[in-house]
Amino acid sequence: MLGCNEYMIVGVLKDIHSDMGTPLATLGILVTLFALVYSFCTPFISLLSARFKRHNVLFGLLTIFLVANTWTAFAPNFIQLLLSRILAGATAGSIISITVVMASFIAPPEKKAGLISWVFAGFSIANVAGVPIGNTIAQVFSWRDSFWMVTILTIIIFALLFIYAPKDTPQSQANTPEEAAKISSDRKKYIVHPITVTNALFIICVTGAQYSYYTYITEIITKYLHFTDSVLSILLFILGIVSIFGNKLGGYYADRGNMQDIPYVIMPVSLVLIGLLINLTNPHNFPLAFGIIAFILIAVVCIVNVSYGANVPVLFLDLANDEFPGALDLSSTFNPVFSNLGIAVGSFVSSIAIGTGLFNIGNIVFISAIFGFCSLALVLRLKKLTKEDI
Repeated sequence: MLGCNEYMIVGVLKDIHSDMGTPLATLGILVTLFALVYSFCTPFISLLSARFKRHNVLFGLLTIFLVANTWTAFAPNFIQLLLSRILAGATAGSIISITVVMASFIAPPEKKAGLISWVFAGFSIANVAGVPIGNTIAQVFSWRDSFWMVTILTIIIFALLFIYAPKDTPQSQANTPEEAAKISSDRKKYIVHPITVTNALFIICVTGAQYSYYTYITEIITKYLHFTDSVLSILLFILGIVSIFGNKLGGYYADRGNMQDIPYVIMPVSLVLIGLLINLTNPHNFPLAFGIIAFILIAVVCIVNVSYGANVPVLFLDLANDEFPGALDLSSTFNPVFSNLGIAVGSFVSSIAIGTGLFNIGNIVFISAIFGFCSLALVLRLKKLTKEDI
C-alpha cells in the first residue's frame, strides 16, 4: 500500500505530463517533495504520538493516508496533486515506523531481522506489482485510476490490520520527571552516536545513488534503451522481482551478523553505475544489444541498492534496545526518514542538473555513481564501528 503510493508516481510521470502539460523536470518535484515531507514529518509525528497507544495512532494515520491518496486520484491540477502528495508523505513514514516496531516485538530474536526484511519487502513487492500494474492501468485507462486502485487496497489493508495488528506493545513512557529526563538523555545520546550518524549518511547516499536516475526510469527505458511502451510494464515488473531478491539477500546477511558482510554487496554498485553510464551514452550502433546490457546493469543496481534494507533498521533498533532504551520509538523512524531524505536528495540533484542543462537523462547516472562511491566509503566505516561496538 505504502510502496504503491510512493513509487507508482515514477511510473506515471509521463502520463501526468500528457494530462496536465507540466514539464517532466518539474514533475520530478512530486518525488522530491514527497520524500522531504516524509523525512521531516516522520520523527516529529512519531515523538508527538508516543504518548498514545501505537495501535490507535496507526489507524488515525491510516485514515489520513486514505484521504490523501484519494485526493491524488482526483486532483484537478498540479498544485492540488502536489498538496495531496505532501499529505500522504506526512503520514506514510510514521505508519511504517509503527509497523517496524510492532514487528520487532512479535518476532523471536533469531527471526527479527528476517521478519523486518519482509516488512520492507513490501516496498519491493510494490515495485513488482504496483508500479507495473499502475503503469498498465495508466496506459489502458488513466493514471488517476492507478491511485484509485491504491485507495481500494488501503481499505482492505485497514480491515486486515484492524483484525491482526497487535493491540498492546511496550512503549517508552515517562511517569516521573526522572524517567522523562532519562528518555530525553537517551534520545540525545542516540542521535549523536557515531553508529547512528554513519548509518544515516549511508542510507542517504545509497538511496540517492538509486533515485538520482530511477526517478526517470520510464524515460531511460523507452528513450535511451530503445524499448517500446508495450514492454515497459514487463521490464518494470522484472526490476521489482530482482528487488525482492535483493531485499531477501539483505535479510540473509542481517541474520548472519548485520553490517559485517554488506560492504561486499555494496562494493559493485559504483562500478556497475559507471558501466551503465557507458552504455547509456554509447552511440548505439546496436541499440537492442546495448539496451539489454544496460537493463541488466540497472537490475544489478536494483538488487544491490535494496540489499541493505533489513540491516539498517535492525542496527538502529538494536543500538537503542541495548544502550538507549528511551530512544526506541525514535530509532524506528530513522530508516524511513533517511531513506526518503536520500530519495529527495537524489531526485532533487537530478532535477536541477537536468533542468539547468548540465546533464540529460541519459548521463544522469554519473551523479548516481558519485553517490555510490560515497555509500561504499560509509558502509566500510560502519563495518568498523559495529565491529568495535560488538
